[in-house]
Amino acid sequence: MRFDDRLVTYSGETVRELDIAYAITIHKSQGSEFGAVVLPVSADTPRRLCYRNLIYTGVTRAKNLLVLAGSRAVLNAMVENDRKTLRYSCLVYLLRDESII
Repeated sequence: MRFDDRLVTYSGETVRELDIAYAITIHKSQGSEFGAVVLPVSADTPRRLCYRNLIYTGVTRAKNLLVLAGSRAVLNAMVENDRKTLRYSCLVYLLRDESII
């Protein structure tokens, strides 16, 4: 098994200590719940993803265990940032156009 740049070999006895795990994005997790969630909160997180609603969605996916790994300062900045992302989809104009309905 490869961890970062290291190759780690497990014997027949120790391989039983490994559990299969999966990683998905917060966006893909919407509408789902998981027994345990590990949520990385890194200084490398792109600014466009540092919003309160995104961290809320990630945190509320955990049913029994939540692990926040990373920077407390970044987490605090995300919690304090309640700005909404503007979406320019023209939906309002399409709904107002009576010829479409």
